[in-house]
Amino acid sequence: MNRIPFIPENAPFTAEQRMWLNGFLAGVFSNANPPGASALASTLGLIAGPKTPLVLLYGSQTGTAEGLAKKTAKVAETRGFAPKLVSMDKYSDVDLTKEQNVLIITSTYGDGDPPDMAQAFWNWLKADTAPKLDHLRYSVLALGDTNYSAFCEFGKKCDERFAALGAKRVTDRKDCDTDYETPAAEWTTSVFDVLGTATQQHPGTNGSNGSATEVAADTATWSRKNPFLARLITNRRLSAEGSGKDVRHFEISLAGSGLTYEVGDALGVVPSNCPQLVGEILSALGCDGEECVKTADGEMPLRLALAQHFDITKPSHELLAAVAQRSSGAEFAPLLEASRKEELKKWLYGREIIDVLAGLTTPFAAQEFVALLKKIAPRLYSISSSIKAHPDEVHLTIAAVRYEAHGRSRRGVASTFLADRVGETGTVPVYVQASHGFKPPTNGDTPMIMVGPGTGIAPFRAFLEERLATCAKGRNWLFFGDQKRATDFLYQDQLEGWVKDGHLTRLDLAFSRDRAEKIYVQSRMLEAAAELWSWLEAGAHFYVCGDASRMAKDVDAALHTVIENAGGKSGDEAKAYVERLKSEKRYQRDVY
Repeated sequence: MNRIPFIPENAPFTAEQRMWLNGFLAGVFSNANPPGASALASTLGLIAGPKTPLVLLYGSQTGTAEGLAKKTAKVAETRGFAPKLVSMDKYSDVDLTKEQNVLIITSTYGDGDPPDMAQAFWNWLKADTAPKLDHLRYSVLALGDTNYSAFCEFGKKCDERFAALGAKRVTDRKDCDTDYETPAAEWTTSVFDVLGTATQQHPGTNGSNGSATEVAADTATWSRKNPFLARLITNRRLSAEGSGKDVRHFEISLAGSGLTYEVGDALGVVPSNCPQLVGEILSALGCDGEECVKTADGEMPLRLALAQHFDITKPSHELLAAVAQRSSGAEFAPLLEASRKEELKKWLYGREIIDVLAGLTTPFAAQEFVALLKKIAPRLYSISSSIKAHPDEVHLTIAAVRYEAHGRSRRGVASTFLADRVGETGTVPVYVQASHGFKPPTNGDTPMIMVGPGTGIAPFRAFLEERLATCAKGRNWLFFGDQKRATDFLYQDQLEGWVKDGHLTRLDLAFSRDRAEKIYVQSRMLEAAAELWSWLEAGAHFYVCGDASRMAKDVDAALHTVIENAGGKSGDEAKAYVERLKSEKRYQRDVY
């Protein structure tokens, strides 16, 4: 039986040209094997050999790891592999005992934990019953943030566990900070340098070998590397006079950008630093700001570099070490020893780069200093609007961070950029970060339970606006809390209006400082345990947004208690019930 050659999809032809050529070749080769046919097919590279399977296993909390996995898959295709993208919550869809090549791309969440979608996978992988993987080749790309002590911890755990099960590293693990594009591209290139090209390249690849620039390229028009300069049209304070917080509602125009989003997505904001802080650092360095420095974006004056390109608040370990060498008796110098990591963390709490520079005796040259700084990182904020309700707009709900520490006033970089400084230019550099793990039910009839104290209400305002715009009939229950009802009841009029017209089926409130005995959203959950259980049994989806370190953990514990008490389950049964909710995407969290 003759094998009929075909034009690969990545050949340099339009869809119509490819269709015509495939039809022509089918006619030529279907009934005969004309002289020169094999040579023709070989010359054109039309007969594609079997591709080598490659699993790309990703664990993503905000979508970054998933995006990198998709880009890596494109590179794999150019190298003749047949990549299969598998999210860690779907790990059972692939049998690792039968695979030969696996690339793991994962973020770390919270205090070294797996992303929510990866918890079940990790439970399976770390169990004593996990299979031997000594036939398998792998490598790990770990995403993290060096501002957290458990930097890339889950990626490290995956790397160690795969090795313990006998798998062979293709290349060493690459740990990426928030500025991940370049190291991620380097990892991809090194992986395929070792794996090689699985099959002969097809026409149309232009000799592509999955270079660093290919994987670093962002397919979106607007991205963290190329944000859209959007116009800020509303900056309104939500918290009332007398509140201990300054919570703002921002409305940003997307007109002319082509940007769109879904509820549950985040908006990336690329901030600029406070000019006052820039001036103080220049003074500490003995510089006037006009010194020319080299950055990844080209040469520019030091003042501009400090204002727009570098993180000038949180000191890197390299900067601390360099300052310790140039200072006499720096207080933190003895804490740089690895064994005193926790002591250093406590010392740094509430301190910034300007505090570290205070003891500098030998000044830095401008270029030396910026070489010790990290690139300023975009901030991701949960979108608090539905584009169906507000065409060409995106809304944010943000608390402006301001506090006193060690005798100095401190300001959150991005929150005060939006609250105080955008008015100077009127524009905000933004991009949309898609979320695939925090979405309302696809079926509008499905009930939703939402727990969002403080600014954690943001995505749930969006969920409720979306359901109203799409005429969804599912019941909606919101748990909201803050400090005082009189000053901190965010979106009070809108929420109470939705209760009145029946769109919000139930609203449970917890204002912790309105009574002697503090009460929180998890307390309200326990009080409503019987009804909450009945909603879960009726198929409700359960959502949490807000602080990861305390609130989210307390809410999770309360959920287990509700299932035990109202559902009549044992501790182990409640745990299994919650795991099932997660696996069914009925328990989703957007926490930070």
